[in-house]
Amino acid sequence: QVQLVESGGGSVQAGGSLRLSCAASARAFNRLTMAWFRQAPGKEREFVSSISWRGSSIEYADSVKGRFTLSRDNAKKMAYLQMNNLKPEDTGVYYCAADSGLGITYEYYGQGTQVTVSA
Repeated sequence: QVQLVESGGGSVQAGGSLRLSCAASARAFNRLTMAWFRQAPGKEREFVSSISWRGSSIEYADSVKGRFTLSRDNAKKMAYLQMNNLKPEDTGVYYCAADSGLGITYEYYGQGTQVTVSA
């Protein structure tokens, strides 16, 4: 089993920055693809970014390219999402997710952390 715990959310003004952290309890963390999703009020959950188990492949949604940076530390079993130049449309609950590659895409999710960006 994999448990994910997010932290680092909060309220900022547009143009500000936040760093989200995801702590994982998993024996084989270094074999998991890690990702962040977000869900704005009244909208469906959407993909934000993902990183392969070695960190060699990172993908971003077009809406966050150039502003967000995803990284991971396999020794600490952590994933980080650095968010810069935040915009009001970035507001939502951010979820850390893990994909073991054993069938179900992103079968593990954390409880989420709220990010609120005011204009």
